[in-house]
Amino acid sequence: MTANEVNSRQNKPVIVISDVDESRLSRLAATVSSRMPDLSDDLLAELERAQIIPHHLMPEKVVQIGSTLEYTSDDSQKRQVTLVYPGDADIAQGKISILTPIGTALIGLSEGQAIEWAARDGRRHLLTVVTVSNVVETMS
Repeated sequence: MTANEVNSRQNKPVIVISDVDESRLSRLAATVSSRMPDLSDDLLAELERAQIIPHHLMPEKVVQIGSTLEYTSDDSQKRQVTLVYPGDADIAQGKISILTPIGTALIGLSEGQAIEWAARDGRRHLLTVVTVSNVVETMS
């Protein structure tokens, strides 16, 4: 690990991910690693630095798969999106894939937290989570 990678990790906010999302996302990252190595690596890096907790203990206002959230970015515009798996992504409906740079940046953030992320064109952006809404699902 290079000094820049260490500094980058140290500057990122603490994130929390459920054990259920961690398991599913780890499998997803492994599945796409040969086709999308950079996105797979980024997702695995986020999972590695996350605090993993049981699904039933997840705080209510943390971004998870299926969360609808509002965030602000560098341009100060507020956007509302839902974080989804790749097969459910539809940018026209505001559904963004976890396998996008912004989707990976959002996972595990809480209301009020900010993170810097790199877009596909390499430009860096700062986004701040304003609100998080999670649909309660029953685990069977």
